[in-house]
Amino acid sequence: MNALYSLLFVFLLVLIPLFGVDAAHMRTFFGVCIPTTAFIIFIIGFVYKVVTWGRSAVPFRIPTTGGQFKSFDPELFKQNKLDCPQTGAQTFFRMVLEIFAFRSLFRNTQVSLHEGKGHPVVAYKSSKWLWLFAITFHYSFFIIALRHLRLFLEPIPFLPVGALDFVDGILQIGAPVMYLSDVGLVVGVLLLLGRRLVLPRINYISYVSDYFPLLLILSIALSGIYMRYYAKVDVIAIKELTMGLVTFHYVVPESITVSFFIHVFLVSTLMVYFPFSKLMHMPGVFLSPTRNLPNDSRAKHHVNPWNDPNIKAHAYADYEKEFGVPMAEAGLPLDNPENGVPKDEAEA
Repeated sequence: MNALYSLLFVFLLVLIPLFGVDAAHMRTFFGVCIPTTAFIIFIIGFVYKVVTWGRSAVPFRIPTTGGQFKSFDPELFKQNKLDCPQTGAQTFFRMVLEIFAFRSLFRNTQVSLHEGKGHPVVAYKSSKWLWLFAITFHYSFFIIALRHLRLFLEPIPFLPVGALDFVDGILQIGAPVMYLSDVGLVVGVLLLLGRRLVLPRINYISYVSDYFPLLLILSIALSGIYMRYYAKVDVIAIKELTMGLVTFHYVVPESITVSFFIHVFLVSTLMVYFPFSKLMHMPGVFLSPTRNLPNDSRAKHHVNPWNDPNIKAHAYADYEKEFGVPMAEAGLPLDNPENGVPKDEAEA
């Protein structure tokens, strides 16, 4: 039902510009006002979220680790410098691999339960398919966003816009040329969407907020493909409109068809939705303390900035002196056995 609600909502979003442009003739509203307002909301919301996260205190070192910590005997126990970084440089390389290669997702394992001889057996195996879906989707989306810069720049720089355009259509399939990123985006979204629909465990924890952005991005991709390969929209007129948005000399050519306004309205919806949704994991990965902090808690003493300066630290040695006797009576081990002897007996 959550997927159905999301699909219905996306369908209603398509109807808004369809009737607004064709029936109400609100071309300037959907061609200028809507995208400009959406861009402003996106920038303000994005900056507000990042600044808010950046100002949040991180009193503890909580990096996610998956390897050997630096040992006193490095020859016996070799440190895993990427999964358990202890320096800023090691953490930097870990972040680079996480951001550009989705390393933690690449290391994903799948747990399965099998019937053994009289008892169930837990088995683990590598699961790379989710990593493949995710990296195909994200890189395709990123390349398409960069390619669209040619609509807002004059002259168009060869690096990176022109070079990406050339490499993306290097197979020279069809006329106009089919872009690999278009195919990658649609396939990636469909696979991620199908995963949520088919797998019972993932479907159970999926909400409207999980289905809606996938269906919205899919509708944006399909509307863009329709404009390029079937509707054959007037690209020169679209360039005139987009350059007018950049230079604040607004113009909406009459040759632009309604399919373009549907595409722009869906993109505007995504821009407005982005700062207030789970899609903000894009900047969030840079600010995540589970990733961007070195794991040096056992090598350095970190003081919680929230601690009350009037409250003195109570070391374990002092704690054992104070509660050594009841600890000994309870059978708990003591670093100093003398602390477990009652005061009267010790004096005797």
